[in-house]
Amino acid sequence: MKVTTEQELSEWITSATSPLRILGGGTRPVGRGVAGEVLDVSGLRGVTLYEPQALTLVVRAGTPLAEVEALLAGEGQRLAFEPADWRGLLGMAGEPTVGGMVAANVSGPRRVQAGACRDALIGVRFVDGTGTVVKNGGRVMKNVTGYDLVKLMAGSWGTLGVITEVAFKLLPRPETAATLLCETLSPEVAVAAMADALGSPFEVTGAAHHRGTGRTLIRIEGFAPSVAYRAERLCARLARFGDWSHIGEGGAEWQAVRDVAAFHQMPGDVWCLAVKPSDAPGIAARAEAEDALFDWGGGRIWLRVAAGADLRARLGPVAGHATLIRAAAETRARIATFPPEAPPVAVLARALRDRFDPKHLLNPGLMG
Repeated sequence: MKVTTEQELSEWITSATSPLRILGGGTRPVGRGVAGEVLDVSGLRGVTLYEPQALTLVVRAGTPLAEVEALLAGEGQRLAFEPADWRGLLGMAGEPTVGGMVAANVSGPRRVQAGACRDALIGVRFVDGTGTVVKNGGRVMKNVTGYDLVKLMAGSWGTLGVITEVAFKLLPRPETAATLLCETLSPEVAVAAMADALGSPFEVTGAAHHRGTGRTLIRIEGFAPSVAYRAERLCARLARFGDWSHIGEGGAEWQAVRDVAAFHQMPGDVWCLAVKPSDAPGIAARAEAEDALFDWGGGRIWLRVAAGADLRARLGPVAGHATLIRAAAETRARIATFPPEAPPVAVLARALRDRFDPKHLLNPGLMG
């Protein structure tokens, strides 16, 4: 079933008596398989409000992300959190949509400076598991009472409600950028260098290291004179870690980090870990990974491991969490995709699902 209006979606969910598999662009098949009728929401398309002067955008969930980014680029603006495109990583076609991006809370390298997808959200509309249309937030930042549903829907993977419309706070595109590159660092030295850069006064907006090549990238953005000054000062500051060079804006390099291009068409499973940056090198070593990409200064680690490996069992207790992003269906059936919840959190999560989806219709089992 493909819906094109919020009313159609509401009516369809209201009348449903069996599980539904929510489908947008179909580019992020993460989680356990859902046995249910496909509910295609890619027809919910279009920009409903764009106020460049107010840095505000309201857009329907099925709108292709590429269309939104092209619209914003025409006004010299952008989504601050640098959303990733996982098609190459997951071997998928289709078009990433705004709703899928929000449902997965997809955030790229700039998260270290600009925050995650959920931090840019200021409003959301969705249809819950009873068919009720719910609206939360608005067009401006404000305090909320009770559930902050705007934040709650980001990263819910369609299990609490089907997103129909979202509102974003935007940022201007910077005049220019500078990327510093060092090609000789070990993970331990790279993480130390990235921590030093992120702790400096030079407003770093990206810090990444690829273990496979030894390449470490640091990014600065803003007005051209400021970027040139800060890049020069930061390069001198980081000289004690290795030899650094300027590679211009480094757009292609950061797109490769954003989309985890080093793992495209490479064998093995892919995990994404959120950890304390200083712990990252040791965790990657214990994981016995075939390759590792450190983003967010080491706070996020992408690991490519042998197919079928239970990474959580291999690592044991760690201060952080691990999500299985890419694996065969049999592996995803055996190993939970998302990290286990602490008992109090699990109780709260079940209560939320029972509240918003009492018939357990929406992507049941996906996050199990």
